[in-house]
Amino acid sequence: QVQLVESGGGLVQAGDSLRLSCAASGGTISSYDMGWFRQAPGKERAFVGTISRSGSNTYYPDSVKGRFTISRDNAKNTAYLQMNSLKPEDTAVYYCAAGPVGRGLYDNWGQGTQVTVSS
Repeated sequence: QVQLVESGGGLVQAGDSLRLSCAASGGTISSYDMGWFRQAPGKERAFVGTISRSGSNTYYPDSVKGRFTISRDNAKNTAYLQMNSLKPEDTAVYYCAAGPVGRGLYDNWGQGTQVTVSS
């Protein structure tokens, strides 16, 4: 098990950028694929993207492709979500997660950080 803590959320205007961080403790993220998810009020949690253990592979849904970028620094035990060209519909609580390599499953979750995009 690894403990994850997200940070970097806040209130921004449409078109702005924001970078979220996901710091791990109690274990090393180099053993895991890392994912980002979000949950808007009244909606189910949605997948935002994933990065492989080595960082060589990423995948994003169409809703954020070209605007969001996931990266990781295994030496710092931290993953990142760079969000550009933010839209009001990106407003949500953002969560990072860690899971077994290649499974597409996540069993370690952070507590989330709020991102609010004003129009």
